[in-house]
Amino acid sequence: MRATTLLSLRLCAFAALGVFSAVAAGCRAEVAPRGLEQTCAKSCTVRASQCSPQQCDRGCNLVIDRLAENEGDHVLACVAAASSACDDRTWARCATRVGPHADGGPPAPPPPPSLLDETEGD
Repeated sequence: MRATTLLSLRLCAFAALGVFSAVAAGCRAEVAPRGLEQTCAKSCTVRASQCSPQQCDRGCNLVIDRLAENEGDHVLACVAAASSACDDRTWARCATRVGPHADGGPPAPPPPPSLLDETEGD
């Protein structure tokens, strides 16, 4: 009787191990992205269908300053809506059109006076 009990316990343990293995193999949960760039890249692959994962990685790295300013959603919306290719120019254009940078920033400083203007006064 004791041998039968041990055999039953072993069979139960083997069956439980088999069920656990099947559940673990079927459950492929993704690891949550870490950091601003990884979060941006994951969102980019979902939202911007014209961008490859490599282009999303590069673009999110290019606009890291906008991500730090919490403007990532606006940049991604712009990239996703762009009809052009998912290249550096598209990412840069979208990064300059969001947040405090949307108006183009302050005006350029005036040009320096030329040397002729300075010598004419003498």
